Amino acid sequence: MTSNTTRRPGELAFTLFLAVVSLFLLWTAFGISGFEALSSPGAVPMATTFAMLATALIVAVKTARRPAAADEKLGRDVLPPLVFVFALFLLAYALLLKPLGFLPTSALFLVGSVKILSGRGWGFAVGVSALSLLVIYVLFRIVFTVLMPAGIVPEGEILQALRGLFGAGR
Repeated sequence: MTSNTTRRPGELAFTLFLAVVSLFLLWTAFGISGFEALSSPGAVPMATTFAMLATALIVAVKTARRPAAADEKLGRDVLPPLVFVFALFLLAYALLLKPLGFLPTSALFLVGSVKILSGRGWGFAVGVSALSLLVIYVLFRIVFTVLMPAGIVPEGEILQALRGLFGAGR
């Protein structure tokens, strides 16, 4: 374990990346309405992104002053292979969300994630994923009425049939 006096592998590059992203977001926020007045539509986004940029630069300077840790490696200690597996999972989720829809894509993602992270059987992974997806769906789609990509599941028809069963449509 390293102390706070050493810099972990990749830490400086990450803080500089955060500063660059914050600068880009500040420029984008400025593009909303410029800096006309404190009550302009871009004022809050500009203030927020300016705070992000300032803190990212402070952290980057402090990080650059610390010596690098000699006992850690980026691939072993900071970014193990499992991180890349989940980056691929997230990429697949993003690519499949529109064509397949929220329910099947989320089910695939959750089952794979629970299976890998828990190390337990498929029954456990499917059960936990189904329960989690049910809670997420009810909370966001029914309670908060957030529209999600339907894809291959005829979600609207299913919800209408459920409303008809329970008399909510009358």
